[in-house]
Amino acid sequence: MICKLHVDRFALESGQVVPELTQAWRVYGQLNARRDNAIFVFHSLTGGTEAEQWWRGVVGPGLALDTDRYAVYCPNLLGSCFGTGGLPPGASVTPRDMARFAALLVAADRIRSVALATGGSLGGMVALEWAAELRSLSRAVVVFAAPAAHTASAIAHNHVQRRALELGGEAGLAVARMAAILTYRTSAEFEARFGRDRRADGAFQVQSYLDHHGDKLVSRMDPTSYRLLIDAMDAHDVGRGRGGVAAALRAARTRLHGVGIGGDLLYSPGDVRSWVQAAGGSYHELASAHGHDAFLLEPAAVSAILRRVLAMVETEQIVGLEVAS
Repeated sequence: MICKLHVDRFALESGQVVPELTQAWRVYGQLNARRDNAIFVFHSLTGGTEAEQWWRGVVGPGLALDTDRYAVYCPNLLGSCFGTGGLPPGASVTPRDMARFAALLVAADRIRSVALATGGSLGGMVALEWAAELRSLSRAVVVFAAPAAHTASAIAHNHVQRRALELGGEAGLAVARMAAILTYRTSAEFEARFGRDRRADGAFQVQSYLDHHGDKLVSRMDPTSYRLLIDAMDAHDVGRGRGGVAAALRAARTRLHGVGIGGDLLYSPGDVRSWVQAAGGSYHELASAHGHDAFLLEPAAVSAILRRVLAMVETEQIVGLEVAS
């Protein structure tokens, strides 16, 4: 069931103060008596609160993010259109705003400590901001396929999408989505899946694939929200106002893990590795023919990373309790 938190006042990074916002989220599982078994999962650009669906094989009973052991929170990010709302026309948000807004759930549910915060792509940017903004709240943060600051090439890709959106209506959103899909997958995958195969009407199968994804997004996403979210991605810079990336992330008193994806056309493994090294964190690399979307399409590999990190978190917690006793 989707939950909602009504907020009377929220100050954006831009300085704008917005009244009467609504935060939507789902929680899978239950908080324990110590209220320290929460996991926060941040969705990507077009995701929502249904983490068990879009991260199938990762979130659920007995899975890596085990809802029998943890309370897994999935908030709908500020600016998205899947339950969270109230932003006035013309408002602009950043991943930092999204992290701070999601953190209101921590106070609302009296969460003492977060075992893990994680996300990929836009969700990974929010997870980085969560680590920098809420320094010691989370015992570990795992970031999939996200840079410390939006790169020039990623801004260029978003500019093409923005121009498509300016065409207006459903057609503009569909074209924007098709342009995005070309950065989420790899040419090798397209060649292996479609080659030069055609449909009965003569259209290439790869054209049909892109049309399908464009139409699918039009049926569920608001163009204004989509524009706001890609603008937020362009604004992403975790080092802004914090003395740079290294200073921002080394101040986070949490274990930071960055996951690069081989063949990612949007954010290269080097984009991830650079901030991990600056932060003194741990770098992992996921090999996949899927490219950027591998963090959504490779549940076994993703789960293996998350299980290792959570095992370290649990071991350190037990040792800490023994020392304290």
